[in-house]
Amino acid sequence: MSVTISDDCIACGACESICDAVFSIEDKAVVDESAVADNIDAVKEAADACPVGAITVE
Repeated sequence: MSVTISDDCIACGACESICDAVFSIEDKAVVDESAVADNIDAVKEAADACPVGAITVE
């Protein structure tokens, strides 16, 4: 499973508030790939909640 953040990210923090084990906010969201597999349901929820659709889960 791969999670990417596009340059459309506005660093709003929605993803981090849903799944802080995977997402953190710097200039834009950053993904801890090592934590994705254990948190996949929350990662998908965060992707759905992103107001600009910047999170891709493949």
